[in-house]
Amino acid sequence: MRKLWFAALIAAAAAVVTVAVPVIANENKATTAAKSENAAEQTASRVLPSHRPGKTTTAKPGTTQPKTTTTTAPPKKPGTTTTPTRKPTASATPSKPVEPTIPKPPVVDSDEAGPAVAGPCVGTVIKPGQNAQSIVNSKPAGTTFCFAAGLHRISDTIRPKANQVLASAQRAVLTGSVPLTGWAKSGSVWVVRGALPSAYGKSGECEDNKSNICYLREQLFLDGTHLTRVASVAAVKAGTFYADYAANAIYLGSNPAGHSIEMSKTATAIESGATGVAVRGLTIEHFASAPQAGALVSGPGWKVTANDVRWNHAVGVMLVKANSTKVDKNLIHHNGQLGLGQYSSAAAAVTRNVISSNNTDGFWIADWESGGIKSTRSSGTVSGNVIKSNKGIGMWADVADDGRVISDNQIVGNAADGIRYEISRNGTISGNTVTGNGFGTGRGSGTSLWDGGGINVNTSTGVTIKGNRVSGNVNGVTIQSRTRGSGPWGTYLLRDIQVSGNTIEMTGGTQATGMVQNSGAAVPAGEVVFSGNKYVLDDLGTQRFARFGTKLTAAGWREAGLDTIGSFLAN
Repeated sequence: MRKLWFAALIAAAAAVVTVAVPVIANENKATTAAKSENAAEQTASRVLPSHRPGKTTTAKPGTTQPKTTTTTAPPKKPGTTTTPTRKPTASATPSKPVEPTIPKPPVVDSDEAGPAVAGPCVGTVIKPGQNAQSIVNSKPAGTTFCFAAGLHRISDTIRPKANQVLASAQRAVLTGSVPLTGWAKSGSVWVVRGALPSAYGKSGECEDNKSNICYLREQLFLDGTHLTRVASVAAVKAGTFYADYAANAIYLGSNPAGHSIEMSKTATAIESGATGVAVRGLTIEHFASAPQAGALVSGPGWKVTANDVRWNHAVGVMLVKANSTKVDKNLIHHNGQLGLGQYSSAAAAVTRNVISSNNTDGFWIADWESGGIKSTRSSGTVSGNVIKSNKGIGMWADVADDGRVISDNQIVGNAADGIRYEISRNGTISGNTVTGNGFGTGRGSGTSLWDGGGINVNTSTGVTIKGNRVSGNVNGVTIQSRTRGSGPWGTYLLRDIQVSGNTIEMTGGTQATGMVQNSGAAVPAGEVVFSGNKYVLDDLGTQRFARFGTKLTAAGWREAGLDTIGSFLAN
């Protein structure tokens, strides 16, 4: 579904962005449009989400223990209840209009991650109001810098030297935003002029591909609350803003009097190719990073620990040629596109982070690099993380990842796949809890096996899926073979897939587990093996399995030789 835009994107981004813009590659996926030989079946699976059976009315599986008998009641058909809306009582005198209340920014906190576990800092103190980059640049490699409590406005990207430490024991906040003042009333909205940069070209893919405004980098915050960008002055209302780059004017729908209005401006907080840098205990927010670029960009051998990286326009933490970097115990949330990106970085370890609620700025949920984690041409571990409520894929290894280990994570409530392993090889997906993923309703979302599920392996080789709990996702385990062209190891193929020892729960809606292939990517017998899994179903007679277009019941799945030693339980 993704287009051949990658090379053009890099060239365009280089022309308009003055900082280095690492990318998480998308390669030729034009052939994936022909997802199935059964065109009628595919069309039926892509009706409007509100009309998809089981999509919006299916209750998510509960925690009731499954019965071990093979005789059950008929399948549950969750219904919907409608509570009449009570009309307000008419008032004898008209009330004064009340401006809508803007919600406070959500707080993500943890006693196991983020600045709370940063520990002490002893070194050269950087105070609010000082030029952090100038101080860092003035000291030799290996120096420790301690950011004092307060708000540090970063107008110049901090570029640390080898083995320098950028830390805070006092929850220092590094911001890339600037205050906006001088607002004037203009009809029903407020306007300020002269704050925007020159207009720049589009990059990335938006969920709303008609307005196409997700790529615009300047975010607005009212008393710390992220405001929603709209596409015209006419659409501006409380909680929203419109930026007219041609006229260099920003229109605001909420009265700014008595409030702090800030606009993200600086592209990147910290970026360097130096080795051995440590970044610890910092809050990094409001940076106007370009799509596919990070607010914090790591080099090789870094330790990125116990930070709170939030409310940046594109990627929160980006690893670029960052071999052996460790990203541990961070809160990475509410970033505009993606929580964490990894590009061309071997043996990196992403552990014990909370990566949540990313893609606030409307990038394409189903099929562009939005959501929790995206990795390309890399290796290493993603282990022990909580990856939840992201508007996109939870954990995505895409394009020539090799030897990736995804283990012991909680991957919950992401709008697209919980885990997607795509045109890569030698992956291990083990011990994860993958629940409630894939229920996005935007363009490209759907309920068929072509659309993905809890764990999705797409045209990859040598992938082991073992010991996971996959429950209540749009689908269970989906194995896809597509025509995907070639990569560094030759033609991308679906081969040697082992699915064993997992608990796969499918008890409602159109949930299924199985394999699909398009006409140019037939899978030889024996290349996909399901063995010793436990399947928890609403009813043993329901067709919750599929083998290359043929829907099967539990008995049919076993008779097809796909899991002759598995167990099938009725919930």
